[in-house]
Amino acid sequence: MNEALSNRISRRSDQTTDMYDRAVRAGLTGHTITRRSGKTVTLDDGSACVEFVSCSYLGLEDHPRLVHAARTALERYGTHFSSSRNSVEPVEVRQLEELLGEIYPGMHGLVFNSVSSVHLGLLPLLGAGVLPGYPMGPGGPLFVVERTAHASMQALRGVLEQVGPVTRFRVEEPDSLTAALEQARAERRTPVLLVDGIGSMGGLIDVAALWEAASAYGGYVYIDDAHGISISGRKGAGYAFEQLGGHLPPGVLLVGSLSKAFGGSGGFVLTHDAADVTVLRREANPMVFGHSNMLTHVAINAESARMHVDGTVAGLQDELWANVELFDKVHGGDRLVNAGQRSPIRGLAMETEEAAFEAAVRMREAGVLCFPVFYPVVARGTGLLRFALSSKHTREQIESTAEHLGSA
Repeated sequence: MNEALSNRISRRSDQTTDMYDRAVRAGLTGHTITRRSGKTVTLDDGSACVEFVSCSYLGLEDHPRLVHAARTALERYGTHFSSSRNSVEPVEVRQLEELLGEIYPGMHGLVFNSVSSVHLGLLPLLGAGVLPGYPMGPGGPLFVVERTAHASMQALRGVLEQVGPVTRFRVEEPDSLTAALEQARAERRTPVLLVDGIGSMGGLIDVAALWEAASAYGGYVYIDDAHGISISGRKGAGYAFEQLGGHLPPGVLLVGSLSKAFGGSGGFVLTHDAADVTVLRREANPMVFGHSNMLTHVAINAESARMHVDGTVAGLQDELWANVELFDKVHGGDRLVNAGQRSPIRGLAMETEEAAFEAAVRMREAGVLCFPVFYPVVARGTGLLRFALSSKHTREQIESTAEHLGSA
């Protein structure tokens, strides 16, 4: 780790208050659950609460088809098969990757243990220019990271700097992106934009506009659409894919999560050339040295993919968006982060950390769990209550949030 990065981490730690610790002590976050039924969870103190915390936006995690898939996997394989990913894997992994090709026509999918593992395995190889479908210019890469891109990408800065320089831009400041692209051109480097699709705390990234900008400079766009997968598109291809017109341009790599709306666990990447998948299987760090995917999750993922292809997921999307619309309506819409946007995430921004803490206390006393967020996740000194909406929330559960928040 270079000194500048170390100093940045130290400064962030110094500026972080004790609000998270206070929230845990007050029972506002850091929960332990013992049972779940729909969107109601039982905590270890015996109390029952309605949760708006889980990112399983389509409520697939207890669907009978997925539960049956997990039980079948246990009977077929036992609890685990311990090996590196590129040594041995169950047939359901290949089935899932083939089904991803149906959800994303013409693309080649590769499954990892997590989205973070995709980043760690793929980005260094991409920057090194060893992926056949994504050649680098003579100067190598310039990684251009959007300011709000997920921490799992931001944290890799030291790793990425082993193959090329890293800079940042703000999507709301177009000049900052233009400056980075011009830097890449001047240095004969290939710009690689690292962005989210749907932000985990708010915002939708205009991935189509970013691709248009990057392509003019011979660059690539690497999209982490973890929160966008499954929630839109006839087969659940997700936010970024739909925004790009129902296909992936040649210079776009799309990364998705299997752990959120998909209902399972893990992550995947889509490439245009099967040769890229061959290199990743052979050389990506998590494939060579990483742990195998859990067998039950592998089977669940494959069955969920079938539900995407057969239209089951499309029906659940309708229920999700009806609940999102209701949430906006009962809260007055414009007071919310993401109000009116095609995102399952809503937030109530607070001017101070203390205000967010007190609002979270009111929700907890009313038997509602949301996610109180403080620096460094949001701007220093401010707070946010984050609500993850699901197709399984009831009207009564959604209306109760407005009742208990009042004029917060």
